[in-house]
Amino acid sequence: MKTMAAALLPFTTILADPALAISRYDSLGQTCASVQQIISREHAVLLRYPSRSGNVVLYDRFVASDGQCGTGHYAAPASVPTKDNPKCRLYNCRSSSVFNPH
Repeated sequence: MKTMAAALLPFTTILADPALAISRYDSLGQTCASVQQIISREHAVLLRYPSRSGNVVLYDRFVASDGQCGTGHYAAPASVPTKDNPKCRLYNCRSSSVFNPH
């Protein structure tokens, strides 16, 4: 049993690694240009930002291009508030469908 657990350990580490690899940032702590540069460099990041009303903190994954979206998804225009821009233009993944073509 111990040998099976030892044999599976490298595989669980490999599977968990991509989930740990994505960086997290607070959008209001950055300028729009710096957020865009970070996304361009890292290809995908998680951003924390306030809702429009400011009452709720939201989280979303923003990407550099369609290549970071899964099958059946595409990089759609989005915006978040940053230190210097209330509507910094970015991209996040959205589902493609017959009803929502891109």
